[in-house]
Amino acid sequence: MAVRFFLFDDEVARGWLPFTLTRPAGEILFGTETLRARSERVLGLSCGGHLANEDLQGFDEPGAPRCLPPSTIEAGDRLFLSSRFVAAEGASVVCSQPALLVAGPEPVGAWVPEGTPFPGSLATGRLPEWPAVSVDGTVLESVWALMARNEARIRADGERFQDTELPGTVQRLGDGKVAVGSGAVIEPGTIFDTTAGPVILAPGVRVQAPSRLAGPTYVGTDSVILGGFVTNTSIGPSCKIRGEVESSIIFGFTNKAHEGFLGHSVVGRWVNLGALTTNSDLKNNYGSVRFEVNGRSIDTGLTKAGCLLGDHVKTGIGTLINSGTVVGVGSNVFGGRMPPKFVPPFSWGTGDDLEAYDVDRFLTTTARVMARRGVKLTSGMRHLFRRAFAETAPLRARQTVR
Repeated sequence: MAVRFFLFDDEVARGWLPFTLTRPAGEILFGTETLRARSERVLGLSCGGHLANEDLQGFDEPGAPRCLPPSTIEAGDRLFLSSRFVAAEGASVVCSQPALLVAGPEPVGAWVPEGTPFPGSLATGRLPEWPAVSVDGTVLESVWALMARNEARIRADGERFQDTELPGTVQRLGDGKVAVGSGAVIEPGTIFDTTAGPVILAPGVRVQAPSRLAGPTYVGTDSVILGGFVTNTSIGPSCKIRGEVESSIIFGFTNKAHEGFLGHSVVGRWVNLGALTTNSDLKNNYGSVRFEVNGRSIDTGLTKAGCLLGDHVKTGIGTLINSGTVVGVGSNVFGGRMPPKFVPPFSWGTGDDLEAYDVDRFLTTTARVMARRGVKLTSGMRHLFRRAFAETAPLRARQTVR
């Protein structure tokens, strides 16, 4: 019987807000692929599902496995890996008996053979007392570690791609790699700066001039660079990007089609940034940046850290976002005043004058937005968003409903 492979979100991964309110951590982009896709490729196994927060039941994204209840995974030989685990190239798992998998000193999963019950305490950190088996890789310790370690990740990923001979109308600086996927179009006058790392374009990408892409940078399938300067950034599928983007991760299906700066930030799926939306990624005193997560202010230890924007966030024209700002899922911020450093999910307004975004109106708009890209808002996702809205209601307790 083939090995059944699953990813699980432990307590740390479940705290990767604002993103894990609406998606399992394994469906987060890191480097040139999602954490789930990386594990699948390296191990040669197809992920059968995510074990995540129960409120994510109904998660439904094209190409991604669903979130499953533990009761559905009792049969067969099973491999469970932490969604925060980044498997090294060539890593493998070979076990003949129940085993705890470790990367260095840190537990990252379990091998559970046929007939052995699933250790349901894995996600809570209560680990079975099984023999330890080492697996090559590293572990992401926090959500802001994504932005801090993404540069090295893209650079390492570049080793898997072949260099492409560029037409004479395109300029390459440095002796690094430019990998161009099938069907990609690069307009004359584009500049690729490979001095610090590779530039990797997935199939179907279009780069319009004038654009300067500096490595290490990855642009995902069918995304469009509309002009500007992009450096040290991972961009997921079907995005439209213009302006200055630095040291950021954009999961996919996001519009940043106008000028404005995005730096040292992590941006979810289906985000729309209005014209001239700009974030700060450096404090005036050059001190380390703090984020508010789960009601706690946490020092990231990073001098440069911008914002975390959850899925389906929208900003109005000219929106300014402070360093260390978290904007929750489904929020719409606009107007001439900077939003607070923590915007509760499903908020609507300007500055500190935030109202609760009516969930029915949110779903209507979301379905319309996704349909424009040929993607359906499924009933499972509708239920997921409703649960997320209800779960986060206390965060909006003082807001009126719009």
